[in-house]
Amino acid sequence: MNHSKEQFHCPVEATLSLIGGKYKPLILWYLIEKPLHYMELQRMLPKATPKMLSQQLHSLEGCGLIHREVIPDKPPKTLYSLTPFGKTIIPVLDAMCNWGADFLDGLNKPHCLLEKPKGQP
Repeated sequence: MNHSKEQFHCPVEATLSLIGGKYKPLILWYLIEKPLHYMELQRMLPKATPKMLSQQLHSLEGCGLIHREVIPDKPPKTLYSLTPFGKTIIPVLDAMCNWGADFLDGLNKPHCLLEKPKGQP
């Protein structure tokens, strides 16, 4: 996948071009700990159809974030892992996790994005 600075309006857009989508960040998150087989990822992402999971994995491989290794067993197995470039996204994923945890903790509290204080329209 070829990218150039000129095609992006800002760094966030560049980041989203690589990891944007419903399942890409989750795939990367699950691969932080260890390489996983396709079927393991499929079990971890039960809402992802096999076609969608394959597309997301192919896209992540195409931009160099993950490595795909085919193990010639009978039947063959496919193992996915983060590349050195893929490991550079870990701090971003950690920040997303921390932000999400704070957001979830705040769901039971008044929050500017979730509800308005009493007495305000």
